[in-house]
Amino acid sequence: MHKKNNLHLAKFYIMREILTYCFALLLTCTVAFQAVGAQSKPVIFEPGKISDGFANRDMAISADGNELFYTIQFSQGLFSVIMHSVKKNGVWAAPEVASFSGMHSDLEPYFAPGGDKLYFSSNRPLTDTGQEKDFDIWYVTKTNGVWQNPKNIGAPVNSTNDEFYISVAKSGNMYFTGGTEGRNDDIKVCRYVNSKYEAPVSLSDSINSAGYEFNAFVDPDEQFILYTAHRRPEGLGRGDLYISRKTATGEWGKGVNLFKLNSPYMDYCPFVTADKKYLYFTSDRAAYDAPFKTPQNAKAIKAILNGQGNGLDDIYVVPFSEVSP
Repeated sequence: MHKKNNLHLAKFYIMREILTYCFALLLTCTVAFQAVGAQSKPVIFEPGKISDGFANRDMAISADGNELFYTIQFSQGLFSVIMHSVKKNGVWAAPEVASFSGMHSDLEPYFAPGGDKLYFSSNRPLTDTGQEKDFDIWYVTKTNGVWQNPKNIGAPVNSTNDEFYISVAKSGNMYFTGGTEGRNDDIKVCRYVNSKYEAPVSLSDSINSAGYEFNAFVDPDEQFILYTAHRRPEGLGRGDLYISRKTATGEWGKGVNLFKLNSPYMDYCPFVTADKKYLYFTSDRAAYDAPFKTPQNAKAIKAILNGQGNGLDDIYVVPFSEVSP
């Protein structure tokens, strides 16, 4: 009888250990699942430092991941300035106005493949004494560790119309946003053929439409393109992120709405890191729901109005695996 009780007791302890192990395994899987789920939701990038309650938008990170440029834009687009930060010991330093910015409206920085140039859009004059003009694509180069000597890239990219949001492929092809006669903004390309640039042409209607398409990030290898389309019938908000991929025949495939990233607000200015691990984009989505569950005092209301997620532009980040194959 004593031996039989011991046997039952041993079985009890074994079963308890098995159940404990299974519970721990289930808990681990649940936590892992929650972590993956958390990754799939875009989060504000560097809250309080980069996304700080001002209208922070369009950004670019160097290939080594240690240098950052982004734009702060005044209300209604009256003025914009490019900000600069470097990463030290894994931490982004407090941003400062970029060495070449702060006088005219500058925005939409983009590192050239190889990192030898930084492109941006600006309405600065062509000469020191000239008046501001329409927005053109400019670039700076780094000398003695400082980005300086802004130069207008000229025709055929620049014209008497506005040019915005350049993206340059390894082939040399230049993609940008520009107006098209008889329709609204298109995503265009100046192809680099036989060591010279051809006249700009709009991408096919698999990407463009009679409406507004703008702010395209093009994979340096030209295998995909991310862009924003404005108020399409299937869209979630005022502007939605789309992706188009190259087909087997080398054409751009039909753009697909990135529904799980988009919101009822404006989602635009996509950027993918050189290692293709992260997608950054701009959104003016609000992080607060109203009405509040409890009355808010003046301090709390002002903190909401002055902080990130206040409905002005913020920069968001999400693993690129959420949209990549």
